Amino acid sequence: MVFGEGIKIVMNTSDEKVIVSLDNVSMHFNMSGEKLDSLKEYFIKLLKRQLFFKKYVALENISFKICRGDVFGIVGLNGSGKSTTLKIISGILKPTKGKVFVKGTIAPLIELGAGFDLELTARENIYLNGAVLGHSRKIMKEKFDDIVEFSEMQNFLDVPMKNYSSGMVARIAFSVATMVRPEILIVDEILAVGDFQFQEKCNKRIEEMMEGGTTIILVSHSIEQIEALCNKVMWLEKGKIRMIGGVDEVCSAYKNS
Repeated sequence: MVFGEGIKIVMNTSDEKVIVSLDNVSMHFNMSGEKLDSLKEYFIKLLKRQLFFKKYVALENISFKICRGDVFGIVGLNGSGKSTTLKIISGILKPTKGKVFVKGTIAPLIELGAGFDLELTARENIYLNGAVLGHSRKIMKEKFDDIVEFSEMQNFLDVPMKNYSSGMVARIAFSVATMVRPEILIVDEILAVGDFQFQEKCNKRIEEMMEGGTTIILVSHSIEQIEALCNKVMWLEKGKIRMIGGVDEVCSAYKNS
């Protein structure tokens, strides 16, 4: 797997238990240095070479390893680099520099609505999202009833998803992503959406996946959720690792910071 210009292919690791590894990974973005009121103004300044950018450092030289079967939590304030880290692991973003090792199939639950066409109905989107995740139409037909039953959206299957609340979208997204047990499940705040009972269902399914050996990477603002589910935690602050280790130690330090 190759991420980023000049980054070497990483095919193995000395520890067979390691399923995800980031080695000195950095992610820099070029941000516009001024506010532009229209696309026309943007292109005029671009052609005149009057468009200036400033570098935004989302991640800076972060390194960590996740072993098979871990439930790995990531905590930190908004803008600390949590979601960027998940997108790099998922292959959505290519880091500016560093090495990334990922071994196994990934089901990413990173952005609500990603992989959905909100103009289509939930029924249509279940098949569409399944295809995005690499599942055949045959598998989707076999799993369709289970997906609907878990999501509890039977009465809204033929409603365009643009009319769904964020919690309803979360139900469908989580149900599709976890219908076939992936080797790596990536979850970004999605369990914080929806009612308490559905969150409990999600937690139970995650626990079942944990027992089945699925590696889970979880970002959440809920420290209680991190403490309940994870066995390792990483604390990010301004794009750098502040602390990484056991749940009690890291969560205690984070809460008292």
